[in-house]
Amino acid sequence: MFERFTKAARAVVKGAVEHAERGGATVVTEEHVLLALLDREDTRAAAALRTLCPPDRRPSLLAALADARRRAGLSRADAEALADLGINVGAIVARVEESHGEGALAGDRKDSGWWSGRQSFSREAKTVLEKSLRVAVARKDREIGDEHILLALTTTGGVVAEALADHGVTYAAVDTAVSAPTAP
Repeated sequence: MFERFTKAARAVVKGAVEHAERGGATVVTEEHVLLALLDREDTRAAAALRTLCPPDRRPSLLAALADARRRAGLSRADAEALADLGINVGAIVARVEESHGEGALAGDRKDSGWWSGRQSFSREAKTVLEKSLRVAVARKDREIGDEHILLALTTTGGVVAEALADHGVTYAAVDTAVSAPTAP
């Protein structure tokens, strides 16, 4: 599959690994993939993100991701489902952080190294990369570009897709943005 990735898509995968390493994460997550996409400048996905989530709105997007990380990666839908069962996720997070420090549920353990010397990808991040192939095939594109990775991120559900949607970055909006003819 990776042989079909464009140079831009390969750079996103490499950038995701770098974000994970800098953050001391034990695996590359879909959040790292999004951060790598946000780093890009001269690609179709970068143009779509600039249009749909301008740089002045990025701090809000990053704050939404950080907030979800504090909740151990639970989306708002997950937290609401637990609330329906009488479980207050906010209260649990507060109690855990009171005992173990802020961000205790974030899973950012810097003391656990990688035994293989290579960074592995979470199941969700692998799903995004696999879906990017399906998106490219559905669009009848021969290569997988970073725009396909962005489109796949919007369809996977979970925290990253939720945060993107809250900031106007949905599948339909990205599809429209990357399908628009480019200016000469």
